[in-house]
Amino acid sequence: MPHDRRQPRTPPPPLDAPALERMALRYVERFATTRGRLVEYLRRKIRERGWDGEPADPVAIGERMAGLGYIDDRAFAEARAAAMARRGLGARRVADEFRASGIDGADIAALTPDVDARSCRAALTFARRKRIGPYGNTVVDRPAREKQIAAMLRAGHGFALARRIAAMEPDVDFDPDVFCDGADA
Repeated sequence: MPHDRRQPRTPPPPLDAPALERMALRYVERFATTRGRLVEYLRRKIRERGWDGEPADPVAIGERMAGLGYIDDRAFAEARAAAMARRGLGARRVADEFRASGIDGADIAALTPDVDARSCRAALTFARRKRIGPYGNTVVDRPAREKQIAAMLRAGHGFALARRIAAMEPDVDFDPDVFCDGADA
């Protein structure tokens, strides 16, 4: 058996305030993020490496980064909501992503009308991707339709809208604008 000649890795030194600040700057320059995610990242790094010096305040660093314009929670949320709608994900999944990203209630409340307005189009996009309802190839039986509805529910769409789309006949000629005007989000 060959002998491993590598030296054991020495652990990195504990963090101090300047190192934490540099780490935060590197993080925001590399990733589109929110204050909540940055704070969680900094807290995790402090747990992993330890701390040396005055008590750390990751929240203050997050606020400072936002004040400097390096982080914009609302712009992040708008971009994320639009991307999720393009993928066909519904309002519930978007709201879950906002909470997981640490976006505050005021930003969520400001974006909710836009997310709700896109929900029907997002559901149709999802149905097209998964070949559900009018985008399907064949008429499906009840168990298959229930699975399609369940897939739409997991994607974050409302039950009434999912059921309405899944109940449509395949290859039916319909106008998405007219359909979405009367849709239950």
